[in-house]
Order: sequence, then C-alpha cells, then structure tokens
Amino acid sequence: MGVIVLNADYTYLHTISWRRAVNLMIKGKVEVVKYSDKIIQGFYRSYALPHIVRLIKFVRQVYKNKIPLHRKNIFIRDGFTCQYCGQSCRTHPTLDHIIPKSRGGPISWTNSVTACMACNQKKGSRTPREANMVLSRQPFRPTINEFTQLKMKGLGLERLLSDLIQRM
Repeated sequence: MGVIVLNADYTYLHTISWRRAVNLMIKGKVEVVKYSDKIIQGFYRSYALPHIVRLIKFVRQVYKNKIPLHRKNIFIRDGFTCQYCGQSCRTHPTLDHIIPKSRGGPISWTNSVTACMACNQKKGSRTPREANMVLSRQPFRPTINEFTQLKMKGLGLERLLSDLIQRM
C-alpha cells in the first residue's frame, strides 16, 4: 500500500511505502492528514496506517526547471486517457509517437501521447492524418505546477484536500 506524501503547502510530492511513512511519523518529520482503513497489529495494540501524510518542513521541488520525459509522466499528463478515442487506459496504456520514430519523429513531450492499445495498433507507423485519426488535444510540455496539479487530480487529491480545508 502506498502512502501519499504532501509538501508542507499541501502540494503532492510522491508516494512512499507505509513502513517509510511510519518511520517518518516516529521521527516527527510528517503529520498524518488522513488515515487509511488498513490496520497493522503490533505486539500490544493495533495501529491504523496512514493514507496521506504532510511534511512538517517545506522542501523544494525535486525538478527545478522541467519535468523529466518518461512514459509514466506522459501518461500522467494525459490522465491515462487515449488521446485518439478518449477511452480510459489506466491498466494498459501505450505510448504513441505522433510522427513515428521510424520516420524520424523526435522523442519529445510534443510528439508523444497516451494511446489505448487498439488505437496505437490502428495507427501503426503512420501519422494521425494518414491513419484518418484526430488527436483530442495537442500534446504539451507541462510546467512543474501543471504537472503537480495533474498528479493530484489523478490521485483524487484535489477534492479530498478541498474537503479537508473546508473542515478546518
């Protein structure tokens, strides 16, 4: 089970193991924002595991200037949604190069999109125009703030955090 780590300002940082989260709690480096419904049994008592923790001290973002180009980051940018048919492909997303690599297309944020397996196979080594397919939106390089918001949205944290803030 992964535990979501928020920065001191409630922005998403990353996900860690529950063991690491408990270790940070013991050291006083994080506070629990929300507990999960999972419980571990100790020698003398049971403990609820954290679901979301927040760092006590603010840490600078890992990526100062740009988000690294990785498959998973492209899937996050596109919301694990096929950019051709709009179908959710959270379980088996594929990466499609708009201008195929076989035709000299660059490996870049603006040439890479998430596609479901069916659309990726249908398009093959053709451009979208040649395959008579249309992109739902133009790919872009996200800023750090945009990427953080996309990750929070993908994890369902936006609504959860707004609910928590309203209760305070």
